Amino acid sequence: MSEAKAAVIEEDFDLDRTENLLQEFLDKKGVMVPVLQKIQDEFGYLPRPALEYTARRLRIPVSKVFGVATFYAQFHLHPRGENIVKVCRGTACHVRGVTEVADKMKELLKVGVGETTEDMKFTYEEVACIGACGLAPVMMINDQTFGKLAPDKLEGILEKF
Repeated sequence: MSEAKAAVIEEDFDLDRTENLLQEFLDKKGVMVPVLQKIQDEFGYLPRPALEYTARRLRIPVSKVFGVATFYAQFHLHPRGENIVKVCRGTACHVRGVTEVADKMKELLKVGVGETTEDMKFTYEEVACIGACGLAPVMMINDQTFGKLAPDKLEGILEKF
């Protein structure tokens, strides 16, 4: 997503939704991870205005909020697509040609690693291992696993989503 597009989304941000999520956590300690989980569940990612507001309301430095948000891989600072494509870059997948699969997928989606398509339909990620080495090369889209991939199979798979 472009910086300009993200700025427009955040400019019109409604903090009332964030305030409602924070109510049960006010005046409590050690709540940062559950707070961030709630915010991400609500918005699909962690919007900067929500994080800044959270820091003010919980009376903690904004740097601590961002520190936790960027430490854990479960948290995302940018909007993500409706479908999450995860291509395995593990050893078995590498040996069986995942590089060509990954290159073709990025070409089809017109994105790089960690990016989301303009239509917000797909976010592309590369992961260390999916745990389905017998199906290598392998990828997941949401909770569906696709194995024994070849670049020419990818368009047909994407059409299902």
